[in-house]
Amino acid sequence: MREPDFAGVFAGAGVTGWLYACDLDSGREVGHGADAGVPTASVFKVPLLVEFARRADDGLLDPTEQLTVPARGRTEGPTGIAAMLDDVTMSLRDLAYLMIAVSDNGAADALMARIGFDAVNAMLAGFGLHGTVVRQDCQDFTDSMAEDAGHGWPYLDPEDIARLRVLDPERTNRSTPREMARLFGLIWRDEAASAESCAWMRTVLGLQVWPHRLATGFPYDDVDVSGKTGTMPTLRNEAGVVEYPDGGRYAVAVFTRSFSPALNQPRADAVIGTAARMAVDHLRR
Repeated sequence: MREPDFAGVFAGAGVTGWLYACDLDSGREVGHGADAGVPTASVFKVPLLVEFARRADDGLLDPTEQLTVPARGRTEGPTGIAAMLDDVTMSLRDLAYLMIAVSDNGAADALMARIGFDAVNAMLAGFGLHGTVVRQDCQDFTDSMAEDAGHGWPYLDPEDIARLRVLDPERTNRSTPREMARLFGLIWRDEAASAESCAWMRTVLGLQVWPHRLATGFPYDDVDVSGKTGTMPTLRNEAGVVEYPDGGRYAVAVFTRSFSPALNQPRADAVIGTAARMAVDHLRR
């Protein structure tokens, strides 16, 4: 069967794109640059979520433990506790929820401080995901962009963007479309952690509030889309799972880089859903 023209669809939206999709039950797959190393942006929060769940399973942390994240020194961002003005106290698992559902940078960094990069990377290596590495948290993203550009995001010109380490997979958090989809497959098959913890992760990933990327390709009440977005200057990503009422389950990871530095690019967001739908339709034929 002829594969879809992913390159043409991405180019028509003004982006370069990389994609991998697989049927979680049959193993059928389709890809476009599936093994290319790409910056993950906030998609790195999924490996952090998995390691959080595994440590809870092993009794290394209590997910109900209350943690106070002070306003002073907290990682900033547009959502969740990152946008709040006062000290916040909540459970570790509620921080994990905010990290995924609204991509809360403050919650993510509070959890990373507790869990550590070494633990996350050891988990990834243990699953054979050697192309996926987490070396920066959200504060590191912000600090490195300010250092590289001489000022902060979002006011970046093309010369600034060319200097950003957060866009270089060799110097920031990285993965491949295939490996990120594989990690979602481990969650959906109860292989990433205990069955109970995997069910909880599936619930949390299903509560992500952003409907403008992967979900746009599946505008149906009976099709469930769960996932995690990632955004940096010129980068728009999402990885997740699409579930059909007939039981079909498809892990999909789409990473893009736009030709333009503009912040508002609806076509670049929507092409993630378009390409994902093309891939899933191909697998379902």
